[in-house]
Amino acid sequence: MDSKLGNFFDSIGSFFTGGDKIPWCERDVIAGCEKEVKEATDGGSEEQKKESIMRLSWALVHSRQAEDIQRGIAMLEASLESSSPPLQDREKLYLLAVGYYRTGDYSKSRQLVERCIEIQPDWRQALVLKKTIEDKIAKDGVIGIGITATAVGLIAGGIAAALARKK
Repeated sequence: MDSKLGNFFDSIGSFFTGGDKIPWCERDVIAGCEKEVKEATDGGSEEQKKESIMRLSWALVHSRQAEDIQRGIAMLEASLESSSPPLQDREKLYLLAVGYYRTGDYSKSRQLVERCIEIQPDWRQALVLKKTIEDKIAKDGVIGIGITATAVGLIAGGIAAALARKK
């Protein structure tokens, strides 16, 4: 009983805080990835450069800073223009979906994650992200309905009070 009650309060808390399971990345990790990209560009192989750019893209779209996320999105979109195997495209599409989710563009994020699922239908990470996006859209809808209902209630109450004073 206690665990059910605890789960209930956890779900209520995460509803209002907007908690999701997508990890964040700190600034020092991004700086390390940027250093790694520079080193790979200066003297590494093409494969090392691609891998370090992917790690940097991951770090950027998982950042708490909006400008980092935008930079990660731009890098990923540019890298999608070059042809690569479907599994690499899947990874890039997933990271783009995370980036757009972080910026609040849930419809674009959902489109991208659905493309990931088309490439690999049983990819758990993409399925979890899709559910997270859908939950966020539903939560935003519930909050919007609540705000609208409150506004309508206040207006109706104001009208009723005005009519009561006239009598």
